[in-house]
Amino acid sequence: MPVFHAHVPAGRLTGSEKRGLADGLNLALHEALGTPMEDRFIVISEHGEDELFLHPNFPDLQRSARAVVITVTLGAGRTVEKKRRLAELVTRYAVEKAGLGQDDVCFMMYDVPLESMSFGGGKLLSDINVPMPWVKQPGAMARG
Repeated sequence: MPVFHAHVPAGRLTGSEKRGLADGLNLALHEALGTPMEDRFIVISEHGEDELFLHPNFPDLQRSARAVVITVTLGAGRTVEKKRRLAELVTRYAVEKAGLGQDDVCFMMYDVPLESMSFGGGKLLSDINVPMPWVKQPGAMARG
């Protein structure tokens, strides 16, 4: 159950661009990590100019006024190669589907253990029987 949170500058992305960004994040996750397309949990928050502070060119980048910060919280166990692919696809689809510049996408990943996640119903992911071959299960070798 990866959860994306995109922090976007207020008034800089249209509703269509925000939907495109959400679609792109979902597609990136599916292509990079093999998660089902239905595993879609995405929050987009707008921030005013006094709430979002992104340096325009650190380190050697050229960010526009449309720069965003995207985070994803996901179950631990993905390989560096899978994470690298996810970062590449998040950026690619943010450019293609939301019209952002490549340098406008700041992306952070947070790994959490399955016992720290719940789809709902008060049940931890580690306690329910949902097949998740894309996630490393406790005591198993990483599969992706």
